[in-house]
Amino acid sequence: MRKSFIIGAALSCSIIISPTLANTLETRLAQTVRGSIVDQYKKIIRRTPYTVEVCTEGQVGDKTADTLLGAIIGGAIGNNVTKNLPDGGTAGAIIGGIIGNMKSSENVGPVCQRVTRYNESAETIYSHSTITFSINGREHRLRFTK
Repeated sequence: MRKSFIIGAALSCSIIISPTLANTLETRLAQTVRGSIVDQYKKIIRRTPYTVEVCTEGQVGDKTADTLLGAIIGGAIGNNVTKNLPDGGTAGAIIGGIIGNMKSSENVGPVCQRVTRYNESAETIYSHSTITFSINGREHRLRFTK
């Protein structure tokens, strides 16, 4: 008997409380929330690499070392070949310097190298969205990504 009474009381309470709870919940869900969503965009520069060959005219390097070496060797040979002449070493040095300069392995003429350059293009892309809404007179703002 006691068990039946407890079960009956519990059922009665649930029948009375359920509509009240449901009405409160329904009232809260039925509140109108007004807001606005704004998409935010940003500008970016997209760089696309490409390679080109750049050639320049002119002399690359220094021929001084080859000229001096030719002059030293030419002066030594000139002194040995022309032992009886007074300026044989000087003549040999001048001729050796000229030959050393002409035979130098340094590059003269076009010099080419590969260089990376970039094509740039401006683009506008999606950044994020912002929702602004009011609940109970208080304004809220949230940032999100779609």
